[in-house]
Amino acid sequence: MNPLAADRAGRMHFYEFVAFIAACMALNALAIDVMLPAMPELNADFFLSDPNQSQAVIALYLVGMGASQLFYGPLSDRFGRRPVLIGGLALFSLAGLLSAMTQSFAMLLAARFVQGLGAGAPRVIAVSLARDTYSGAQMGRVMSLVMMVFMAVPILAPSIGQLILLVAPWRWAFGALVVGGGLMLAWTLYRLEETLPVHRRRPMSPAAVFEGFRIAVTTRTTLGYMLAMGLVLGAHMGFVISAQRIFMDVFNAGQRFSLLFALVALAMSVAAFTNSRLVVRFGMRRLAILGLGALIVLNLAHLALVWRHGESLPLFLLMQAGSMFMFGFLGANLNTLAMEKVGHVAGTASSLIGFFTTVSGAVLGFVVGQCFDGSVVPLTSAYVVLGLGALAIVMVTERPAAALPAA
Repeated sequence: MNPLAADRAGRMHFYEFVAFIAACMALNALAIDVMLPAMPELNADFFLSDPNQSQAVIALYLVGMGASQLFYGPLSDRFGRRPVLIGGLALFSLAGLLSAMTQSFAMLLAARFVQGLGAGAPRVIAVSLARDTYSGAQMGRVMSLVMMVFMAVPILAPSIGQLILLVAPWRWAFGALVVGGGLMLAWTLYRLEETLPVHRRRPMSPAAVFEGFRIAVTTRTTLGYMLAMGLVLGAHMGFVISAQRIFMDVFNAGQRFSLLFALVALAMSVAAFTNSRLVVRFGMRRLAILGLGALIVLNLAHLALVWRHGESLPLFLLMQAGSMFMFGFLGANLNTLAMEKVGHVAGTASSLIGFFTTVSGAVLGFVVGQCFDGSVVPLTSAYVVLGLGALAIVMVTERPAAALPAA
């Protein structure tokens, strides 16, 4: 770790810094995936007529998280990363407590939206902390290591939810989120020091905020990779939102759901580790384009096999693990490329990128989830269509820079 990074990261050394950023991002994955095994009990408790209705518990959380990020970035650019993170984690934990106590589905949705508002802070601040400390390929390496740790959470979270259901009602799944938020709050209070010096802070006036947003949306690479990431995340969230019904209704997985979900999600963590080794050698741009191409080809092959031979659990596990592996590559590279040229407005840019990608991912994922028809065809088709859109955007974005060396 270079001296500059050590100074900016405060008391944290390199691997603790990476672990802290990963934990900030993983809190959001925990808030989504720990609920997946509890969906049937939630449906029964609130007498929901359509099993797809419970998907709103995830979608509204994501919408709240996405919307709040527009504000956390400018706030952190003005007041620093640490106080904004503390406030967001406190709101996240309080809303988790309210979610566990609510007696109506409408109030649960409201509490989840508020929890999403709190969750926007660690999402924005995590990327801003990394950008304050690193840039270029080194930031790509850091974010790859972060994604490797972060992506272990989807492997573990459904199992945590399943274990909770063995001994307690589904409401206690929200108790796990209260504990997680509290632990992150304590870690922030006792270990994190400010990474944004006072002389680099931006005023909070509307003109300054809009100027930061203007810089982000008029920076070609930021806009292009932000749009591409939104489409890719939409396909990914389509799987997460519909995973419980796919495994239960299509494959009759029963209590094997958590294990099967973990096997598929493991591919993301493997991909993130692989990317951390390859990104410095081959560059983020090349890996992003290759990853998108592979995602499209893989799902076209999946559709062809389904139409010719029918679906089977081994085929789905293999193909979906491949899609998750590609997402592991794309998550770190697309986000880092979007942030690459806007380090001087990192907080504001991170908030705009987080807002767009999260909201578009939530909306597109919810649409994909609502299209569930008892087969995997809607999900696989979404990977192809959204992947093609993302690849087209990246190719247009990179056209003027084709002669430049890879980042």
